[in-house]
Parts: sequence; C-alpha cells; structure tokens
Amino acid sequence: MFKKVLIANRGEIARRIIRTCHKLGIQTVAVYSEADANSLHVKEATESYCIGKPPVSHSYLNIDAILDVAKQSDAEAIHPGYGLLSENARFARRIEEAGLIFIGPTANVIQAMGSKIEARKTMEQAGVPIVQGVNEPIADADEAATIAQEIGYPVMLKASAGGGGIGMQLVNNEEELRKAFEGNQKRAQSFFGDGTMFIEKFIAQPHHVEVQVLADKHGNVIPVFERECSIQRRNQKVVEEAPSPFITEETRQKMLDAAVNAAKHIGYTNAGTIEFLVDCDQNFYFLEMNTRLQVEHPVTEEITGMDLVEQQLRVAYGEILAFSREDIVRKGHAIEVRIYAENPVSFFPSPGKITKLELPQGEGIRHEVAVQNGSDVTPFYDPMIGKLIAFAPTRRQACIKLADALRNYVVEGIDTNIPMLLETVTHPQFLLGITTTKFVEEYYLPSVTTAGK
Repeated sequence: MFKKVLIANRGEIARRIIRTCHKLGIQTVAVYSEADANSLHVKEATESYCIGKPPVSHSYLNIDAILDVAKQSDAEAIHPGYGLLSENARFARRIEEAGLIFIGPTANVIQAMGSKIEARKTMEQAGVPIVQGVNEPIADADEAATIAQEIGYPVMLKASAGGGGIGMQLVNNEEELRKAFEGNQKRAQSFFGDGTMFIEKFIAQPHHVEVQVLADKHGNVIPVFERECSIQRRNQKVVEEAPSPFITEETRQKMLDAAVNAAKHIGYTNAGTIEFLVDCDQNFYFLEMNTRLQVEHPVTEEITGMDLVEQQLRVAYGEILAFSREDIVRKGHAIEVRIYAENPVSFFPSPGKITKLELPQGEGIRHEVAVQNGSDVTPFYDPMIGKLIAFAPTRRQACIKLADALRNYVVEGIDTNIPMLLETVTHPQFLLGITTTKFVEEYYLPSVTTAGK
C-alpha cells in the first residue's frame, strides 16, 4: 500500500480522505491556501503546505504548486477528492508524467467523459439509453432552432463542458431558445473555456438516480447500488439517499447492468458514478458520468458497510477488488443533507465566523464537516460547511432520525439552509418518496426567513 498520499483538496472531503488514509497507516500531505491556514484538514494531516493566496486559481487550482509539494514531500500518489481539479484531465496527465499515481481514472477517460457530447456518443455505443437529442456541436441559434423544432419543445439547451447547471436552460419555444442560446454559450465559455452547446429533449418530472461503480485495473467492474439525488436547487443536489425509494427492483437491476456496461466500454478504473434521469414510467436515460468520488458517497457506505475511499486507494495501488457483485449486501436506508452557509430563502451565500456549533449525536447519525467553533466561512469557496447523514433500518425511521437531528443542529454566527432542509425532509411528498427534480420549485414554500437556531 502507499506510504504517503497528497490530498489536492480542502474542507470535509480532505478530512474524509485523511481519516481513511490514517486508518490504513498511510501518511497524508495536506495543501492549503492562506485563507485555510487554520482549517481542520491542515491540522489533521501528517504534514501540510501552503500553496498560495485564497482565490482557487492561486491555490487549489495551481497544478504546478501542488506537484511541487508532492515532490518536496515524497508523496507517491495524489487524491483529488471532488470538485476543484478532480475531473481535470490535464491535472491527471501531469501527475502521470511526474511519475506519480492519480487516484482516479486515466486522463483519457476523464477527457472523454468531460464532454457531454462525446459522453452521449460513447454511451450510445455501449448500449446505454440516451435522451433524444444531438451528438454534434450546434453552430448557432439558427441551427439550434431547427433541431429543437425537429425534436419538439420543450428542450434542454446544454453546454457540452458544463456542470452544476451552468450553461443549461429549459426552453419552451423558439423565442426562448434564441434568447437563451448566446447567453448560455458565453457563460459556458467563461466558466469552462468551452462554449460548445447541444440540445436534448426535456423529460418532464424526472427522478435523478445514479449508480456507484468500482473498477479495478484488472478488468473487474462492480456496481455498488444506486442513490436517489432528485431534490436539487439550481441544479445542485441538496438531499441524497440510498436506496432509491422510486425505482422498482427490475429497473434497479437494469440500471446496474447499464452502468457496468458503460464503465467496461470506456475502460474505466477506480470509483465513478453513472447518472441517469428516470421518467414516470421507469424508463431511464444516461445523463452524465462523474469520474470521481461523489459528495453523496456516505449514503452508499452506510447501506453497504463499505469504505469507498479505501477501495479507491486499493484500486489505485493496483490491487484486485476483493469482492464480487453478489458479495455486496444492502441493508437499511441512509439519507444525506448538505448543510450550506447560505440564506434559506434566497440561497445567497452567508460567509462569516461560526460563533457556536453543536452537532447532534446518536446511533445512526454521521457527520462530515469542514468547520468547528470559531471557524471562518470565507467567500472564496463553496459554501457547504458539512453533511449530515442519518441511517436506520427503514426509510421512514431514517426520515424521523434525520428530522430530529436537524432540529438539534446548532449553528450560530451565519445563516444556514437548515430550515429549508427540515421543511423538505418532513414534507409529505418527501415522506412518500415520490420527489422529482422539481421538488424545490413545486413544494418548498419558505415559512422561515432566518436560518437555524
């Protein structure tokens, strides 16, 4: 096993990776910006190095600085976590060129899946269902209008290099499409350096269900069940759970098979996620592939007892997966909510100092947090301050346990989205397990204008 691993990330995910590394006897190297000098991941790592000023372009996205630290510290491998450089093919390639191991798939696979257009083509070749649409870049608004007319409105206008909903918009007619095209193209170019656009048929009231896969370097690909991630705001996931309360067992097995076929077709290695949209008739369609660990991975760990970060490390080291698909047993139900430093009504970020933090405890309650009492939540990074996970034998019990934990979750000094989360997980539609990606717009009517306790 590796002797020393550098974590090219920050916050709760850096702490999560450090925890597993230390469990396995692996030394850890943390990198941090000047704004994160007092962060928990810096204190918990075996050794830590400052790599630049607070803006991510000067620190956490500075590939040269990260590789310099890897060389200086004699790290053998680099774990990218999620976000930041985790799906950056150039970063993975630079790591390989430096003679180090990237804890993730190859640079070529990341590049292929990074383009939604290329991913559509690849999945179609693998026999994975895809949404009706185009597999070629759209030149301009005129061509977009012609294609949309052929497919039939409403359609989704999407950026090929997009993520997090950036460059993506639902359009209901040609007038909306023409207004949206140039703006979304410019936005995608600004965020991703690629303004390539394409169009897919809009699926009304879909569920967002994803399959976790593990693949070693010896040709073995194993699905680790699915997660339901339908509750989102501004196309960002807010509540995730496993297993999905919506899909049937027949649909589940078909999705697991499709995910395995997809991963094998592209020669995938390490942990990855195949994401699907599922319509009201249980038809599912490829959405995208995330070539990294997911924010919501704890719910899969809770229902399987598996440490996914440990499996990532073992696969990257060259080990064969020590279990088969049949060996993975699903027990109970787990739900995760993402706690953000943001206003629960406007969803605007709420940076500041946390003056009091009390985390609810109890059997089946898990926390993955980036902060403590006195921590500063800066405006430089994503405002997620932590994740709360509830596990119980049944979904109903998990919902009750999660709601109780949210009522006793104390954060003072900043606003949080806890009131919105509590209202969500106690809503009748959520308790019935029939929430779609439009839940927030349709059912969340904020009754609280200030956050938390």
